[in-house]
Order: sequence, then C-alpha cells, then structure tokens
Amino acid sequence: MTLQIELNGVNKYYGAFHALKDINLAIEEGTFVALVGPSGCGKSTLLRSLAGLEKISAGEMKIAGALMNNVPPRKRDVAMVFQSYALYPHMTVEENLTYSLRIRGVKKAEARKAAEEVAATTGLSHLMKRYPRELSGGQRQRVAMSRAIIRHPKAFLFDEPLSNLDAALRVHMRKEIRALHDRLRATSVYVTHDQIEAMTMADHVVVMRDGVIEQQGRPLDLYDKPANRFVAGFIGSPAMNFIPAVVGEGGADVILDFDRTRARLALATRLPPGLAVTVGIRPEHVRIVAAGEGAFDIPVGVVESTGSATYVTSATQPELTVVETGRGEVKSGDVIGLAIDPKQLHLFDAATGNRIEAERAPVFAALPTRARRPSLQSL
Repeated sequence: MTLQIELNGVNKYYGAFHALKDINLAIEEGTFVALVGPSGCGKSTLLRSLAGLEKISAGEMKIAGALMNNVPPRKRDVAMVFQSYALYPHMTVEENLTYSLRIRGVKKAEARKAAEEVAATTGLSHLMKRYPRELSGGQRQRVAMSRAIIRHPKAFLFDEPLSNLDAALRVHMRKEIRALHDRLRATSVYVTHDQIEAMTMADHVVVMRDGVIEQQGRPLDLYDKPANRFVAGFIGSPAMNFIPAVVGEGGADVILDFDRTRARLALATRLPPGLAVTVGIRPEHVRIVAAGEGAFDIPVGVVESTGSATYVTSATQPELTVVETGRGEVKSGDVIGLAIDPKQLHLFDAATGNRIEAERAPVFAALPTRARRPSLQSL
C-alpha cells in the first residue's frame, strides 16, 4: 500500500509548552485512522498541524510523498470537517457545496452537477435549497462532510465532528461516516475523545497522552494487548479493573491484596520475587458466582441495570466493576464470588505501568484469608 501521510519526529512547541513530542506516524492510502485520548493530549494539535493551521516546530510532515512543512493550508489538498460545522449561514446547501469549486474557477453548471452527485451520496438531494438554519444537527454535519467530499482531497480530517449531536444521532452518524469512507476509499484522520467512536469506526487507532503516542494499532489489538496501564484503562467500556499485587516469594505467583480479600495468581513463568505489579481484569471477563465458589468474594456496592446488561460495582477499594448480560438478581449489600477467565488477565509493572508479558496465561486459585483480617462473610 502507498503511504498517504507520514510524520517523522514531529514536535510542536507553544513557547515553553511541548505540545507534540517526537510523533512518528505512517498512514496508508485509504485507511481510516482515529486519534484518541483525553482532553489536552495533543490530538487536535496534530490534526491542525496536518491541515497547516499550526506550524510544526521540528520534524517532517508529508502528504502523498510531498513535504508539507512550509506549505500553506490551501495548497495541501486536504479537507477538514469541524465540530462546529462551519457552514455559511447566508448560503443554501447547494451554494455551500459549490463554493469551493466556484472560487477555483469551475464553471457553474459543472459545479452544480458535482454538488448533485455528492448530495445523492450523502442523502441531501431534497435539501439543496434550504439554509443551514433550516437543517437539523445531523443534516448540517452531512453538509459539512459533503463540502469536503466535493473537493476530492488527498485526505479528510475530522475534528470531533459528532460532539455537538445527541447520543442516538452520534451512533447513527458514525455509521454514516464509516459507510461513506468505505464507498470513497479516501484517507481519513478522525479526532475524538470517545474511545467507542475510535474502536467502532477506525482501521487504525492512535492513543495519545501528554503529546506522546502511547500505542497505535488495530482496535482489537489495543483492546487485547494494551501496551501499558493508561491504554488498558482508556480502551474498553466500562474501563478495565486494576488491582495492586505483589509477586510471591517463589516468583511463580502473584498475590492480590485489597481491602479484606486476598487471592493468588499462579504464573506460568517466574517473575522477580517482591515485584509490585498491577493486575488488570476487564469487567466483561468476570463472572458472578455464589460466595465461596470463585477466586475471591467481594461485597456489592452499586447495581445498575440497562435492561440488556447489569453493571455491578463492589464496595471495596479499589472498586471492581462486573458486567452481566441481562438482568441479574444481585443487589446492593450482597456478598458475591467472582470467577475469572485466566486467559483474560493482564499484568502491568506497578512502577512503570508497562505491560508484563507471560509465556502462558496465569492460573487463578484461591488463597486463604490472613488470620489477622476478618473474612468478608464475617462482616
């Protein structure tokens, strides 16, 4: 595949503030890439740098093989879709769509034909004579996307385009954007703080924090093998559970210790005895069983039901969240057992937060409660 966008050692400073730190990213032609991370992580700065709205401080930025460091925005041949739609309020839908063509000298009839073709693709044909104020939020966003499509750019840049829409419309629009990408096979870079959008829409996800790329790859690769605790906690909903633990004296097991519960992870490979680690367990990989029948017991704090799923949160520190399909019978104040699939466990170094790889999946076994601490059943 041909590389459409290349970033090599890109840095961006705002005075003394280091916004982008040695960014290296290669995007193949026709790929949908999502930049995701918390507010202030640098994802929008990176997108604006691609568009030429921000000038990078160091490194190389290439689009379709051409160096873009000093190329002005209008000559980069990229189209940007903003969160605020950025439509001309005094122009009809048709005029909004044809404006970029008309200022480039395209004949009126040709521009109108191009607008009609794009409108048919995005479902706007019956709205061509309306003004933006006469459109819904979803329709305005389709106009903004259509205005970008009509230019046939080398890349589409989306800056949180769905943030202003309600929840149901966001779900609908993310399907539309992905379907549109599949039809056009254009290169798309999509900025979002919503990891569900990133996971469901993108071919390639880039997770950022504090101006650094923490991990990038296919969505399910990030879900299955997060590189560190930050990525593990950011990817997945509800977020991964984290429990502090210490490697046992023989180095062959890991002992969990939180509140009044202890349990042992028997490992297939040895780790340094006494090493402080964090055990990660996704809520959907935990099964509720009767007290005393699982790896360990926990008291129930909060139970939330959506009808199709039940979310159970423990009354422990740290909290543990469990997701059950359907409507469970667990209620606040109960003591339940947790059965955990050993193949779904994640280990992270407590000091660095980096993932610890093991040759085989650990085996989970119960460990008796220490005598000086009362059992949960006796509370």
